[in-house]
Amino acid sequence: MSLEPFGARLRRAMDDRGPLCVGIDPHASLLADWGLSDDIAGLERFSRTVVEALADRVAVLKPQSAFFERFGSRGIAVLERSVEEARAAGALVVMDAKRGDIGSTMAAYAETFLSKDAPLFSDALTVSPYLGYGSLKPAVELARESGAGLFVLALTSNPEGGEVQHAVRADGRNVGATMLAHLAAENAGETPLGSYGAVVGATLGDLSSYDLDINGPILAPGIGAQGATAADLAGAFGAAVRNVVPNVSRGVLRHGPDVVALREVAEGFAEEIRVAVGAA
Repeated sequence: MSLEPFGARLRRAMDDRGPLCVGIDPHASLLADWGLSDDIAGLERFSRTVVEALADRVAVLKPQSAFFERFGSRGIAVLERSVEEARAAGALVVMDAKRGDIGSTMAAYAETFLSKDAPLFSDALTVSPYLGYGSLKPAVELARESGAGLFVLALTSNPEGGEVQHAVRADGRNVGATMLAHLAAENAGETPLGSYGAVVGATLGDLSSYDLDINGPILAPGIGAQGATAADLAGAFGAAVRNVVPNVSRGVLRHGPDVVALREVAEGFAEEIRVAVGAA
């Protein structure tokens, strides 16, 4: 039996716990800041601490797969445990793996993260559509079957992204807007929220030229260390702000390994965002 659709589960989690996603990003410099070694022991201590501190209170945790993969099979084992423990504590897990390919390879990526019985099964997966949105079909279909979701890269905050995402198609619409339109079609008629979301940077400023009403979630990195604030959300996302899931990573994680400090900072961000969204 498949899960309740991701969009419905996410809407409830955001309403109950506050609209916040915290990254699990154990890069070498952050391990060092925590006084941990850049090895499996440090990776496991870091991940367990974040999950212990936050999984029972934030809506979404987002492990960055690359920081686990760099340790090989033992790193993947830590990632598997982190995903399992986070979900068991009530957090939704978005696997930040940004997978994108064609045909059977895309299907295999989808099975890795979106098949209900897979060791790395996650509530949602970030994917790259830049082999053409249609290349994501295996992931779209498996997510729908399993009750999982996707977050599709649409308008990212890195400066290099513009050369692809702002390129104008023959129909006059740019590539980023085209991705948003595809997602709106996937989510048509879904209540209370569709399961196919977009990644749109919170640092991009005024996005009023884009139709962000995709009836799905918008994962918005950039709050905290990258310079965006909760107060910026309403101006950037307009009427779609209630469906925005702001992502904070370093802004929370730099307060570790103190569990109490991690909780206090995460709860502070969640409340700031809740107020900002409610006032929009």
